[in-house]
Amino acid sequence: MSGAGGVDEVKSESVLTVLIAGLMNLAIAIAKLVAGVLSGSAAMVSEAAHSAADTVTEFMLYVALRNSVKPADEAHPFGYGSTAYMWAALAAAFTFVAGGLFSITHGVHSMQDGGEADYLLSYVVLAIAFVLEGVSFVRTIVQLRSESRRWKVRPRLFLRHTPDTTLKAVFLEDFAALIGLVLAALGLMLTEITGNPVFDGGASVLIGVLLLIVAVLLGHANLSLLIGRSLPRRFREAVRAELEAAEDIVAVQELLTLQLGPTSVLVAARIDYRDSASGEAIEHTSQAVEARLRARFPMIRYVFLSPWGAATLTEEDRKPR
Repeated sequence: MSGAGGVDEVKSESVLTVLIAGLMNLAIAIAKLVAGVLSGSAAMVSEAAHSAADTVTEFMLYVALRNSVKPADEAHPFGYGSTAYMWAALAAAFTFVAGGLFSITHGVHSMQDGGEADYLLSYVVLAIAFVLEGVSFVRTIVQLRSESRRWKVRPRLFLRHTPDTTLKAVFLEDFAALIGLVLAALGLMLTEITGNPVFDGGASVLIGVLLLIVAVLLGHANLSLLIGRSLPRRFREAVRAELEAAEDIVAVQELLTLQLGPTSVLVAARIDYRDSASGEAIEHTSQAVEARLRARFPMIRYVFLSPWGAATLTEEDRKPR
């Protein structure tokens, strides 16, 4: 897999995944809202808010993907990759407030209302929504498996450590949406059987709690990346091994990695070269190892190799000039 081709492929996969999820959620939100208003179900209205929040989230994630690929300039020499994490964090906050808190408060208030009026309409909408959410979820699973195979890791491990927060967000949102639909159906069924609106309202509260959990997970992941996070230990060890296998390199004294964006990584290292290596040999070795790193890890955009250890100042160096 070539460097540029691999990165571009990941970007296009993420954009397609987000667009599919966004269109599905928009259609589902409208259908749920109509069913919720006509039937009077709190769980259906909460599910409509859930899908509406997911739709806005997908729009924010799409904006994040588009902005993060802007080329570097003088003001932002390392590019705009971190904007993806900013938009994703805002999307998580929106899900927390608009989806989670609304569903909980609406569910609590609706527990005092009357029972469901039209169960059949709600069941039909929930069934259709489950199919559409399933299509989106399958698409996300396909991308997840594809990218995890590219890195030769298990999908669950890849999802945990991936810097592609759009993929993580869509996966969690689709998974939560499927669970939310099941909760809404159970709440409706129990309310229909018992005539007690507490079950319908309780389902709404549970859907809100589910959204809060997803929002907190996504918010934590994005804030960690926005602050600045190193690559996983396995990745760092692979980079270190690649460096130390190079000609004229004795050891890697210090290795620093930084995730600049979903497809952009910075690598900086203090290198102990052989004492007998000439300046020309050091230059050749540095160029060769950088090329190998870029070929093996396409997301590495910047490589800085320092041929010195810890700097020490002599008394002569400390004198003002």
